[in-house]
Amino acid sequence: MAADAHVDAGSADAGLVGVDLDRLTPYLDAAVGLAGPLRASLIAGGRSNLTYRLTDGRGDWVLRRPPVGHVLPTAHDMAREYRVIDALHGTGVPVPGPMMLCQDHDILGADFYVMERVEGPVLRGADDTRVLAPDVAARCARHLVDILVSLHTTDLAVLEGFGRPEGFVARQVSRWARQWSLTATRELPGIDELVRRLELVVPQAQRASVVHGDYRLDNVIFTPGEQGGPTGIAAVIDWEMSTLGDPLTDLGLMLVYWDEITENVTGTRHAVSANPGFPGRRDLADAYATASGLDLSALDFYVAFGYFKLAVIAEGIHSRFLAGQTVGEGFEKAGTAVPALVDSGLATLHSSDWS
Repeated sequence: MAADAHVDAGSADAGLVGVDLDRLTPYLDAAVGLAGPLRASLIAGGRSNLTYRLTDGRGDWVLRRPPVGHVLPTAHDMAREYRVIDALHGTGVPVPGPMMLCQDHDILGADFYVMERVEGPVLRGADDTRVLAPDVAARCARHLVDILVSLHTTDLAVLEGFGRPEGFVARQVSRWARQWSLTATRELPGIDELVRRLELVVPQAQRASVVHGDYRLDNVIFTPGEQGGPTGIAAVIDWEMSTLGDPLTDLGLMLVYWDEITENVTGTRHAVSANPGFPGRRDLADAYATASGLDLSALDFYVAFGYFKLAVIAEGIHSRFLAGQTVGEGFEKAGTAVPALVDSGLATLHSSDWS
């Protein structure tokens, strides 16, 4: 799905957790006609669904499946994710080419799908962006905003019936509060206060759009450039939380990911904003407002909701880590981010200072 640098080092392993090559090989061979032995390797970086690179020595594909072990209700829906990339493929929103969806649990024990592998750099944090000239960094941020606006102006007909935009935000607050109750590993009173305050100030959506649900810098693959660095966005990835709803929920969460306190959730060493050229959050928001024409007077709510949503996601990662159900490295730190995310959500509603 990403460049080779985004793939874990080491040879492919027939015993790789989450992928049974003995079962997968004949299934994929029947679909595409394999040129040689199928090999698989885990693509690093994902904190939720598992992503693997597949190759037969001639072709390259990417497989997505849910995490192993217990998953929350409505989460990790592979059919839903596949439907989105299938619908958006060929629109103004770049996505990997969809290939096949498998809902036969005899193959891998869960739904999974296969898509084309997109070449290009993934900028996961300051370690990846440090080499970018300031003007290139600014351009990458501009591309990120432009594609988000393109998503939010996509004709809803491509995903008719995919979600219920009416009352979306209020339902989202309730839904993520329920997710917390299902995944919490500890008492955290600040969560109840944050939910209560969010419920009191739910804004009226200005319009409905396709919503990514987890839009951030490291969920896009950039188009490789020459000396000047990335020249655009080749694909937006990780659509597992996509739906139809309020576009400003995407903007609020994207701005939250710009905050350094998210490092332990995403697995990066430093926030991307640590390097020259990347704009601050207020500048990102202003660029989005100009391009989309939306009023951002209620943006504090959406940023606070983003902190809340990410806190619940981080607690889910922490819960799976404690149960020994994570695959890869870096999961041990996710739980430490949760209290700070909750505090930031409360502070945003209190002071409106998130720049």
